[in-house]
Amino acid sequence: MRRVDKQDVDRAVAEMVRVLEPYDAQDWAVPAGSLEWSCWATAAHVAHDLLAYAGQVAARPSDAYLPFDLVVHPGGSPREVLQVVTACGGLLSSALATAGPETRAWHWGACDPAGFAAMGVAEVLLHTFDITQGLGVSWLPPAPLCEVVLSRLFPDAPPGDPAQVLLWCTGRGELDGRARRTSWVWEAAVSN
Repeated sequence: MRRVDKQDVDRAVAEMVRVLEPYDAQDWAVPAGSLEWSCWATAAHVAHDLLAYAGQVAARPSDAYLPFDLVVHPGGSPREVLQVVTACGGLLSSALATAGPETRAWHWGACDPAGFAAMGVAEVLLHTFDITQGLGVSWLPPAPLCEVVLSRLFPDAPPGDPAQVLLWCTGRGELDGRARRTSWVWEAAVSN
């Protein structure tokens, strides 16, 4: 399977905006699917994670996350929050473009650029799904993006439809008689 890269991050962010922007006039204060966060807070969380991953790739700390945070002003509209997601996705994409494959930065161990790209794509896809559930929009993450996330972050994932498998791996659904997961973790760190 190919390495996850900046183009995957760009595709995932573009898909999030494409899917959610038509619903920006709806009430984003409702819970995002099974999460305790609102749809608005979930979108802001996506932006936060994309920025945090960009910071890690750019600064390459070896033992912790950088001590900075993203604040999205609470008065921002859903459309504006999606613009913040787009900006933070662009920052991660840019950081990935300048990092060589040997680059390592901390995420519960040494993580390579492909790991940060995969985590960024996963955050976007999974939380877009959560938000669509909250807004009552029928949508599943695109299979090609799910495949690269599963390959990189969930190497022991069972076979099946990539979107359904990714949702099952992250506690968002059942899969072929398998009960919904109540805990999970992805494997982003690399051994070398």
